[in-house]
Amino acid sequence: QVQLVESGGGLVQAGGSLRVSCAASGRPFMAWFRQAPGKEREFVSAIHWSGGRTYYADSVKGRFTISRDNAKNTVYLQMNSLKAEDTAVYYCAGRWITTAQVVDSSTYLYWGQGTQVTVSS
Repeated sequence: QVQLVESGGGLVQAGGSLRVSCAASGRPFMAWFRQAPGKEREFVSAIHWSGGRTYYADSVKGRFTISRDNAKNTVYLQMNSLKAEDTAVYYCAGRWITTAQVVDSSTYLYWGQGTQVTVSS
């Protein structure tokens, strides 16, 4: 069992930046998802612990950066140029399989409690 604990959400103005963190008790393949009110959960970004290969949704490419600190077992999501449509609860997720589609939330075993990110326009 892997425990995931997010932190770092908050309120920011449009155009601003925010960083969210996810501390893990292990090193599964890690991803960030988000869910806005009335919408389905959607993939944001993912990263491999080994090698650091990254993945991004088109909607955040060029604005968000995912990274990891292997020594701290922590994954970060740096969010720049935030827009009102980025407002959502952000969840980190983990899984052991690496062959399934990274955007498929049903393939992730472990989930954090979520952290609210609100972007005011």
